[in-house]
Amino acid sequence: MTVLTAAPSALDTGDTAWLLTSAALVLLMAPGLALFYGGMVRAKSVLNMMMMTFGSLAVVLVLWTLVGYSLAFGNDVGGGLLGDPLQHLGLGDLMSPSSNGSSHVPVLLYAVFQGLFAVITGALVSGAIADRARFGAWMVFVAVWTVVVYAPVAHWVFDAGSPGHAGGWLVHQVGVIDFAGGTVVEVGSGASALALALVLGRRIGFGKDPMRPHNLTLVMVGAGLLWFGWFGFNAGSALAANQDAVIVFTTTLVAGAAGTLGWLAVERFRDGHATSLGAASGMVAGLVAITPSCASLSPLGAIVLGAAAGVVCAFAVGLKHRLGYDDSLDVVGVHMVGGIVGTLGIGLLATANAPTGVDGLLYGGGAGQLGRQAVGVVAVMVYAFLVSGILGLAIDKVMGFRIHRDDEVGGIDLAVHAETAYDLHALVTGRTVPHGTLRSLTHSGENR
Repeated sequence: MTVLTAAPSALDTGDTAWLLTSAALVLLMAPGLALFYGGMVRAKSVLNMMMMTFGSLAVVLVLWTLVGYSLAFGNDVGGGLLGDPLQHLGLGDLMSPSSNGSSHVPVLLYAVFQGLFAVITGALVSGAIADRARFGAWMVFVAVWTVVVYAPVAHWVFDAGSPGHAGGWLVHQVGVIDFAGGTVVEVGSGASALALALVLGRRIGFGKDPMRPHNLTLVMVGAGLLWFGWFGFNAGSALAANQDAVIVFTTTLVAGAAGTLGWLAVERFRDGHATSLGAASGMVAGLVAITPSCASLSPLGAIVLGAAAGVVCAFAVGLKHRLGYDDSLDVVGVHMVGGIVGTLGIGLLATANAPTGVDGLLYGGGAGQLGRQAVGVVAVMVYAFLVSGILGLAIDKVMGFRIHRDDEVGGIDLAVHAETAYDLHALVTGRTVPHGTLRSLTHSGENR
């Protein structure tokens, strides 16, 4: 992640315009993820799945403004482990032009940009518990998780924009390279998702009943929006409209394409069919892998890494059936595994000709960077898994995390939200359910 304080003293309008655009692109990833996840679940829970993303968008942004940015990007208060929680409380201190210091873009804009990273990371976790989580419990989880998991890990990995801040321990003491969040966003969300899936247990009928995506058109549209938004995520992290952003844009583009081809090749030779779900999943796998490494690889290296991620993740999603955990929408298999592939891939495929200026093992740089990348992966994975698991268990104990069995079987949308995405009654009977009767048909699942 680029350090803001190393920039010229005057604000650059071109760089500011690019970062504004990038922030908007990252925001677009939230509805893109809602469509992507919504299409992958069954028809009776599509609204709940989408609401978990939109709920994350709301609660995470509020908490990020209040204290999250300060915890992640405030001056270090504990050996690279955490930022000062009071330094940027409410972001009011960033409103004055003088708060920008030597930065070439407004620090307040940087805070907003980083807040949208937190949104998409929290929303990713929800895919592992689709079809069976109480909405209220989820909102409590993602709120606390943002403060106790995401913000500290972001401090470890990302360079902060506050003058005098030493940065997190993984970057400045270990030497981990992570340009746009492969450890923070991908490994962190995947490890948290695994913990939460274990806390909630398997869906009713998992491994027995078909649980196919109900609308692959939504999945494909959502995947396209994610790919579009990912350019803001990765290239926007250059914080400038310059050659570095162009290189990152290019590696992001080709890695997504290569990931698609890698996943489809596995499906074709293993299953006999190349599917639309596989194309969308492979694209995401390639983009996940290139996120930490987008400023470290050549375009050719990005193709190799993206294809490898597509292949590895295509096999990794099957682990849930072999190991018995129910990761509903394959957050672990795609995001955690893809994030590991991308983060470790820097140690193998990085070239000093790329913006980060480091050679990996295959470019004659030795195994040192690979070892440092491994330390980063293990540290984030263990911390996110343990803290998320403890948080999930606490919420389950206090208020109950899983929806009632009858509501899970009958339909979480109607039970929790008193709404349905489709008029399923009309599809079966040819008649429309009167609008006023929807609420009376619910089982009051949130109160159980």
